[in-house]
Parts: sequence; structure tokens; C-alpha cells
Amino acid sequence: MNEFTKTLCPYCGVGCGLEVSPPAQHGKATNRDSEGTPTWRVRGDKSHPSSQGMVCVKGATITESLNKNRLHYPMMRNSLDQEFRRVSWDEAFNLITKRIQTLRLQNETDSICMYGSGQFQTEDYYIAQKLLKGCLGTNNFDANSRLCMSSAVSGYIQSFGADGPPCCYDDLELTDCAFLIGTNTAECHPIVFNRLAKYHKKNRHVKMVVVDPRRTPTAEAADLHLAIRPGTDIDLLNGIAHLLMKWNYIDTAFMDDCTSNFPAYAEVISHYSPDVVARQCGINIEDLETAAKYWGKSKSVLSLWSMGVNQSSEGTAKVRTIINLHLMTGQIGKPGAGPFSLTGQPNAMGGREAGGLAHLLPGYRLVKNDKHRAEVEDFWGLERGKISPISGLTAWDMITGLESGNVGLLWIAATNPAVSMPDLERTKKALLKSPFTIYQDAYYPTETSAYAHVLLPAAQWGEKTGIMTNSERRVTLCSAFREPPREAKPDWEIFAEVGRRLGFEDKFAFNNSAEVYAEFVQLTRQRPCDMSGLSHQELEAHGPTQWPHPEKKAKPIFIDSDTGVMSFELEEVNDSQVETQNTKRLYTDLLFHTPDGRARFGAYYSKGLAEPPDPNYPFILTTGRLYGHWHTQTRTGRIEKIRQMHPEPFIEIHPRDAATLGIIDHQWLEVRSRRGKTKFPAKVTKAISPGTVFIPMHWGKLWADDAEANNLTHSESCPDSLQPELKACAVQLVPIPVENTVQNYQLQSSQW
Repeated sequence: MNEFTKTLCPYCGVGCGLEVSPPAQHGKATNRDSEGTPTWRVRGDKSHPSSQGMVCVKGATITESLNKNRLHYPMMRNSLDQEFRRVSWDEAFNLITKRIQTLRLQNETDSICMYGSGQFQTEDYYIAQKLLKGCLGTNNFDANSRLCMSSAVSGYIQSFGADGPPCCYDDLELTDCAFLIGTNTAECHPIVFNRLAKYHKKNRHVKMVVVDPRRTPTAEAADLHLAIRPGTDIDLLNGIAHLLMKWNYIDTAFMDDCTSNFPAYAEVISHYSPDVVARQCGINIEDLETAAKYWGKSKSVLSLWSMGVNQSSEGTAKVRTIINLHLMTGQIGKPGAGPFSLTGQPNAMGGREAGGLAHLLPGYRLVKNDKHRAEVEDFWGLERGKISPISGLTAWDMITGLESGNVGLLWIAATNPAVSMPDLERTKKALLKSPFTIYQDAYYPTETSAYAHVLLPAAQWGEKTGIMTNSERRVTLCSAFREPPREAKPDWEIFAEVGRRLGFEDKFAFNNSAEVYAEFVQLTRQRPCDMSGLSHQELEAHGPTQWPHPEKKAKPIFIDSDTGVMSFELEEVNDSQVETQNTKRLYTDLLFHTPDGRARFGAYYSKGLAEPPDPNYPFILTTGRLYGHWHTQTRTGRIEKIRQMHPEPFIEIHPRDAATLGIIDHQWLEVRSRRGKTKFPAKVTKAISPGTVFIPMHWGKLWADDAEANNLTHSESCPDSLQPELKACAVQLVPIPVENTVQNYQLQSSQW
């Protein structure tokens, strides 16, 4: 069949719609990858409302990685110093269930842990929650979203009473002022940025402010670039608030009617005068005032942020301080305005909806909430008290649990912690201590497979049908366009089979992912993320849909006079009505999910970096993504076009710092932190602020020697979101003499 299949790009949280068709056959032209293998054709889905037919290089080349280095069969070994041997699924399932049952019999259920991924589809997430948090009674499920979006989750909940970005992508083309902080959107969310940049270019009254210590491609397009020192985000935001108060650019009616705790916030911002803020942030007062005027004079302000805000020991405080600016100026619940977190992974939003973090339950519920636990227990048919009231182990807690011997089984799926976790040498040593590690992935080898006892081959993107939700709460059905290779299985099917073999046959009697999703959405009924009106069939018929999307209500139409039976019909809601019913944007009625219906101001003084520079480690290291790569190269590292775009890792250093250290362009540097060391060729550039250096985070041990960014980072985290501060640590730079450089690294500047 040569028809295009509609699906979703499996990379960032923009959720670009894709259409895929099989390789041409019977003598017709055939696309082939660099190894001559026929590839599926990919194009942007012009009907998808989020991406409007646009696609970046990652999505455009995604099918080239489908057949490369795939894990085709279950494999096992008794110890990490042995070679893997191929086994049947039956053998693998029997071993896994036996280990789980042994731990349960020893009253060590809380030593069972699963570390999942924003690469999951919602059905995968949901079945994992039902298995661990429901049937097994342990909340030890966390996902790599802990390293990505948990500060945004925490900030939304504390400010608004519930998770969920309140904005939509249409706001990119309706705003008067786009305020981007901690996001290199042009490289990390390129389709979002393309929409914003085109609109900005056509409408010169629209202002764009970018806050970033690097002059990124995003900053190049801005009207104002604030190159603040890392760790001074709250200083800047409180300084802007100080000026908005001083100049009376505030919405007192909105604050009086719709918010709480403003007096405490006003007291805090009174201490952030322009001279203090400019000095702390390393910017001039004029630029600070310009940013405040842009915000204050605009009719609609849209803020966007990502990892530069979330990956911080003050992550929740930073998110809430961004939201504070919207609350004091009434910039929420209307077109072109609001606080908009840009999700880092394709289904991190769906994971949040399904309860895919250690403190969550499906339907935006919390494990510590008695009523929430009871609702889920009743729905799943569990006895009361089965779901633990204690939050489970986070991703980093699992690492420390391995160190202490409190983790008896670690199940890792669709993520690569042997590259992505902080304090990486410590992480690897902990993984070596695991008594039993299951690693479930589509590819082999990865860096994490070296630490596994059991390998389970998973179906990946394009090989299973399921649901993903993007940053604007838009739910998309991703249809499979080919069968999984050899013996690979969808993640949810693997989890469900383990559940059945553990004796919970009635809880996992699903025939397909549509049935899984149909059950899940019932747990969202009358919750902030209500999707009870959605199904695979509904999405296939009507296309990607934003939540909330409750089930159509039945209304009485007449009572039979003879029988007394009332007849009902479903209210028909057409598309134009849906758009006006809080679908595009949340909080248009200015009512929030707090007990009193008011949004809450958060009052925070800046604390700065968890590990500031000092004379021994005088530079601040920040890390991030490049346009072509995504996460740890498990896919993109296998695509020739992307490898050519980004052939090697590097370190950015300002010319002033390079001159002080006697460093020339392309010279190798040893980068040392208190935890480890790495080596990179220098890229001397004014795009980085003095005193700060930058390295990309994509290169693990399989792709380069001594280039793992997280060998350097620390595990200190936000006390509320428990998200590690992966964006900043203190380092020292040691130039490697040119004559001693092992590799002659002669790259032209154009290659960078």
C-alpha cells in the first residue's frame, strides 16, 4: 500500500504531524539510506494544526534509523561480565516474573523500580502505572521527564492548582511580546520558532526578548538579548516585576479578584531595584528597563521556557516567578498571552496525564491525596489502601537506592540513563551494583545496555499505534505504518504480559492499544485534563484534538407518558463551538484549580547556583542541545546527514577567556569538575558570555571518547520538583598543549 500514514514526530514536544509512505517498489524510484536500504518516505502533515506541514531535519530523516542496530530478540545473562545469549520471550517473562514474585514474598515490593520515558505512548505509560502503582502497590515509577519537565509541572500545580500549559501554538501568531527565557527554541523546538519568527518578522510592532547566557540562533532573532549570568533568572524576573510595579504596569482588578498572596510577593520584589539586578545579572540597567517596558506596554505577553529554567535547583521557583509576571499584569487566559512551557519530549505531556512520575496518578492526581488514591483504587478494582500514600523513588533516588542496596530490581525502558543522568561516574558505579536490571529498548547497543541482565526488544515509533500529547495539550493518534522487526513488541504489551503472569489477568485483558486508551480516558473524567470524549476512533475521524475534551453530555428530550421512561440524546458539539469551550486555552474564565479558585503568587528570593564558581573552579559550565541531535544519539547518531551536520562535540569559550588561558581555536581542553573530567576541542566565540562555557550533551561513550557532559554535572536538585540542576556546574579548564594533542582536529569554521 502506497498511501501515506499519519503519525507524529517522535522527537521534541512540539508534536509535528508527519505522513509516511512505504518504499517504492516494482521498479519505481526508491529512497535509500547511506547503506542502500530502502527507506520510508516522510513529509510534513499539512493538516496537522500544530506544525502546519513543517518538519525539522530530525523528523525528515527519522526513517533512516528504523533498521539500524535494532534489538530483535530478548537476551539474558547471569552477570555483567558475561556475554548476552538469545532467549525466548517465554524465558524472559518467566525470569522477570519470578524475580518480582520473590521480592514480593520477601516483603520487598518497594525495592522494585521502573524508569520510563517521554518516548512512551500514553498507553505504555498507563499500563506501567497500573502494574506498579496499582497491582504491585509501589509508586517507584519515574520517567526521564524528571530531568526535563518536572519543574514546570510543580510550578503549574503550585500557581494554578493543576498541571497543564494554558496556552496554544496559535498564540505565537497573536502575541505582542514574546519573552523567551532558558530556551534555545530555534534549535530545540525549531517548528515553534519558525512560526514565531515569521510572525515577528512580518509585524515589527511585536517584540521578542531572549534571556540566555549564549547568543544562540534564537537570540540572534530577538529585539533584545539579555545575556544574564547563569543562576540569576529570579533576580531578572523580580527586577522586571519591580519596574512594572514602579511604573504601574499592573492589573489591580485582576489581582484583587483572581489571585492570592500578592503582598508577600510585593515585599520580595521591593528588594530588586534596577541597580541591584543589573549588577547581579551582569547586564545594563537600560536593557533591564527595556525588557520591563516591552512587557508592561504590550496588550498580550507570551512567555516561553524550557530546560534552562526547569533544570535548576530553583526550577519551581523560576517557573512560578515567570507566572508571577503574568498574574500581576493579567496576561493569562486570553489570545497571545500566558506562561507556556515547551515540552522537551514527544509525549512528556501524555506521561503527566497518565501519572508517569513518582508522585502522580492518572488524571492529574497525586499519590499523597487520599481522595485521589481512593478514586483510582475504585476504578482499578483494588482494595482500599493498595496504592501507597508515599511518593515513589525519583530517577536519582533509584541511583542512590542502588548504592544503598535498597533497589532489588530496576526496569529501564526507552531511555539511556548511562548518558543522561547527572554525576555520571557515580551513576555508572551504582548501575554496576544492581542485582537485576531489565533494559527495554529498540536499539542495541546503547550505553545503558552494558549494565543490563535482561534485554527486551521494544517496538518503536512507526511500529505501534498509540497516543501522544504535545506542548499545547493536543492529542494525536500515531498510527503504525509497519510491523515491529522480528520479535520486538510494543512497550504496553510487555508490561501487560508481566501483569498477567503475576496473576492479574483481569486487570490486563486488553486486545489492543485502543482498548487501553479507552480505559485510561475514563480516569480523566471531570479532571483538569478531561479526555473522556476521546478515543482512537474519535481521533482517527476528527484528527488531533486539544484537551479538555469531555464526553458529550446526554440531555433528556422527553418522558414516555405510558412507561415513565426518560429518553436521552447526546448533545452535538460542532468544531466552532469546541474552540470556544476552553479548548484552545485554559483559564479563559479566570477560575483556577485551587480551593478558592484563585491563582497564587509565589514569593521567592534568588538563591543562585547550587555550585557557583570559585577560584579552583572559576568557570560556569552550561549544557544543551544542537539542532540536528536529540538526547543521547540513540537514533540521530545513526543518521548520516545528522552526523555530518554535527561531526564532533566541542566546548564554546569566549575570546577573552581563551586569551587569558592561552587557548586558540580548535585546541583541545581538559574540562574538570569536582566529579569528573572530559576533553573537547575549543570553539572560541563571542556567542558565549565571559566566565561561562558551553558543551552539547549528546555524546556518550559509544559516540566519542571522554566527551560525556554529565561526567561533570552534579545531582543537586529543586526541593519541590526534584529536578536536577543539569544546566550549570563549576569547572576548570586545562589547555592541552598543541604538540601533545592526540588528534589533529582541523575543522573549518563553517563545520561548526
